[in-house]
Amino acid sequence: MNTVTRLFDIPYYQQSKHPLECAFVTKYNGKWEKTSTQQYIQQLNVVSRGLLRLGIEKNDKIAVISSTNRTEWHVLDMGILQIGAQNVPIYPTINLEDFEYILNHSECKYCFVSDKELCDKITSIKDKLPLLKTIFTFDEVQHAHHWHEILTLGADESNQAEVEARKETIHKDDLATIIYTSGTTSRPKGVMLSHWNIISNIINCQDRLPIKEGSTALSFLPVCHVFERMLTYLYQYDCLNIYFAESLDKISDNFREVKPHIVTVVPRLIEKIYDKIFSKGAELKGLKRKLFFWALELGFQYEPYKANGAWYEFKLKIARKLIFSKWREALGGRIEMIVSGSAALSPRLAKVFSAAGLKIMEGYGLTETAPVIAVNRESGRYWKIGTVGKPIINIEVKIAEDGEILVKGENVMLGYYKDEAQTADNITDGFFHTGDIGELDSEGFLKITDRKKEIFKTSGGKYVSPQLIENQLKLSRFIENAMVVGEGEKMPAAIIQLNFPFVKEWARRHKVTIGSTNEDIAKSEIVHNRIAQEVAKVNSHLGKWEQVKLFDFTPDEWTIDGGHLTPTLKLKRRIIKQKYIDIYNKFYNK
Repeated sequence: MNTVTRLFDIPYYQQSKHPLECAFVTKYNGKWEKTSTQQYIQQLNVVSRGLLRLGIEKNDKIAVISSTNRTEWHVLDMGILQIGAQNVPIYPTINLEDFEYILNHSECKYCFVSDKELCDKITSIKDKLPLLKTIFTFDEVQHAHHWHEILTLGADESNQAEVEARKETIHKDDLATIIYTSGTTSRPKGVMLSHWNIISNIINCQDRLPIKEGSTALSFLPVCHVFERMLTYLYQYDCLNIYFAESLDKISDNFREVKPHIVTVVPRLIEKIYDKIFSKGAELKGLKRKLFFWALELGFQYEPYKANGAWYEFKLKIARKLIFSKWREALGGRIEMIVSGSAALSPRLAKVFSAAGLKIMEGYGLTETAPVIAVNRESGRYWKIGTVGKPIINIEVKIAEDGEILVKGENVMLGYYKDEAQTADNITDGFFHTGDIGELDSEGFLKITDRKKEIFKTSGGKYVSPQLIENQLKLSRFIENAMVVGEGEKMPAAIIQLNFPFVKEWARRHKVTIGSTNEDIAKSEIVHNRIAQEVAKVNSHLGKWEQVKLFDFTPDEWTIDGGHLTPTLKLKRRIIKQKYIDIYNKFYNK
């Protein structure tokens, strides 16, 4: 096979181009178990045959919900796609109300879940899901249907001709998947992506992610998110060995075991890795401590393409040998590329990690664009820290009069499922309205400045971009998360979730009493005064009308389960404001 136009063509393409012994590798019971390209193809055909015997018709919807990335997800995915059904991946962390809405709205006939906890959740709402026939599990769960039932159904090869016939009826522009975006203000929307939406994006990203065949990727971001899903397809297309991390708790061990060449991350993970490194460095004594902080300061000044000159590069060489080499070792020692997406990455962190030889290429995209719009690349001077790179080939990006980023290309979605009005509102003349505000600089690099819907106006008529200010606040190690408010009010204010473990450690080191509970810490005047210094630092870089004049702390941590954050860790602004309306009212004497 030489041409790939449908997603299920990818495994066959890999088999003809560069078959792998480790197409997928997942750890079960403490042991890494590999699946070769040949086994992958055999298994996905077993799944297709089993699903046909189950009665799956073309355009039926099947939900897949997994707490971790694993081989079964991808085998099932391809088995679904090559018989013309659609995979509806769902975040495992959403609430029961959203599970019910998505499963009913998409009209899923079957649901595959990874484990007992998810099985129990979906079972608890089964009577509210009239179209859902059966729940299957990947793990062995007592009294539950196991996915091996599908494999048993498909073991008999006598209906393989039916699989082949079904494949022949599927075209590149047919619907492949419906991905529900995590709504920050409303119900999730079902984004319809065709096979070619995603395949074209893979092909158009080839020059931005130059990876050698046979390299190793470590996958740990949720594969239900289009960012990780498209990249796992790209890894397969480029013939990479894909290892699936066990969990975020074990990610450090997995890095050392797998020694990947490429990983994809979200900025929050980079922030957490940096915090751990900083904490260890802060515990050093004497010369080692001085060297650590000298290397950090040097790293924060990093510029690509040796722009800082020979003397800087000489010092950097020393810093890499003495300090930064340990950073690389912690991530397995073979990292060639880190790709960051989903949210804005702090330029300071991009610089210091790149100085350490862990070069982070930031990109930008949305579920509706399958997903990549732009991404940095080191070669050819396509890398500028603080931007999301240049738009990829074969797509058109323009900036509307109000600053909104508009995108046209083969990667733009088919539309929103069962919502023609929303589709028409978001796509005009073939251009998708991203909802993001940005600019293209003189060299063609794209920079994202804010979300269109999140920019607000104070009572003085001045516009404020909350995300810009929040990102600056979160650079402080004292602050885990922040939400800037003030629409229609005299001035901006910030509701802040402290980094409680770090604040406690800071208090211990400085021998100050702030209380033992999060509630005590949130009320502590000592903590308030210290955070005031952090806020003042941020304010010094802002216009007078943008400066945060008031702030207060929440006693609890902001989580997905708590409803504060979407599964992609974006702020649910309306819900956060409702939860802490007392703090908001105190800001503005309401």
